[in-house]
Amino acid sequence: MKNYDVIVVGGGPAGLMAAGQASLAGANTLLLEKMDSPARKLLLTGKNRCNITNTAPIEETLKQFNREGKFLTQLFYHFYNQDLRDFFESLGVPTVEQRGGRVFPASEDSQDVVRSLLNWAKAAGVRILTGKAVNDLVLRDHRAAAVITDTTTYKARSIILATGGKAYPGTGSTGDGYPMARFAGHKIRPLRPALVPLVTKSSTARSLQGLGLKNINATILIKNKKSKQLFGELMFTHFGLSGPVILSLSRIVVQALESGKPVEIVIDLKPALSHQALDARLLRDIQTLGRKQFASLLEGLLPKKLIPVCCEETGIPRDKKISQISTAERHKILGWLKDDFRFEISGHKGFDQAIITAGGVDTKEIDPSTMESKFVKGLYFAGEILNVDANTGGFNLQAAFSTGWAAGKAAGSTSEV
Repeated sequence: MKNYDVIVVGGGPAGLMAAGQASLAGANTLLLEKMDSPARKLLLTGKNRCNITNTAPIEETLKQFNREGKFLTQLFYHFYNQDLRDFFESLGVPTVEQRGGRVFPASEDSQDVVRSLLNWAKAAGVRILTGKAVNDLVLRDHRAAAVITDTTTYKARSIILATGGKAYPGTGSTGDGYPMARFAGHKIRPLRPALVPLVTKSSTARSLQGLGLKNINATILIKNKKSKQLFGELMFTHFGLSGPVILSLSRIVVQALESGKPVEIVIDLKPALSHQALDARLLRDIQTLGRKQFASLLEGLLPKKLIPVCCEETGIPRDKKISQISTAERHKILGWLKDDFRFEISGHKGFDQAIITAGGVDTKEIDPSTMESKFVKGLYFAGEILNVDANTGGFNLQAAFSTGWAAGKAAGSTSEV
């Protein structure tokens, strides 16, 4: 049996931050990572560019989270986006703000973030052991006491579970922490893939595979009633829909599908134009291009790949003379561009393609200032294992770093060194 003051289980962003903070607080700290190298999932974030946070104010950021996001309020007022940027700046990793307030390392290379975190944790005195999967949590007298791997029992006064969720299991996120949390008496809110691509019923998306649309509105219809709308980018795939807007809407879609409710995604291809303004443009184009074919009218409105889809779904032949388009057909074009380009959603991809996990350890059972269990003294939680998830844009990583920061500082300062 080997003794430490603090043991951190999981070497992702939350775990590394927690371990480093605990060690800086004076605790003899061990980090156990099941994979052969830490932070493998972090390397993939932001398309390998690592969107570490967002510049949005706290109030706006909290709106990006699920209902449990309010759990992070107090924490964000102690360690938030500028604190995180200053932290990485001190490690020699300057950051830059990009569209939508997204913050990346200036190099746009996630390896710089991972490398700096590892070097910082090691320099702080953290002992990092890889290839060490934790199988069991040991409690004594309602206190965290030890963790057990295949070969060793590691004893500690404080234990931080930062094992992540179930998304991207190939990186080591296979839900290992949930059974340990249950063993400690915690509720696990239902686990679902979040920020996940959607599967469509028709073959239209397949025909558009690889096409990306920018500056569109995507609206969720549940039982033909509008649920939520987002503006941004969308991507067509061989199975359906993906891209930032779809991923952010997927939380609502997944819940609706699990309840057996019919779901559609409606795409407004011209959100900058009102119905009246777009109709006026169509009238002008019809007058100007009257001698040409319908396809020529669409070339000024749509990407090339969308033209045959528009022709098929409106029932207007692409070679029809523009001057012959009737008022009813013009209204049909207008409706398709704004309201009638729809996809019935038949399902969603699984945890292997989800960016994060929705659900997890119930936040009502965690102290929001320290991340300590309200049931078990010396047991802390950080990162994706918690029932806190947000839209894309750096919000989830900010939550991971912030919860890791709080858990590490609290566990390190309360452990008897």
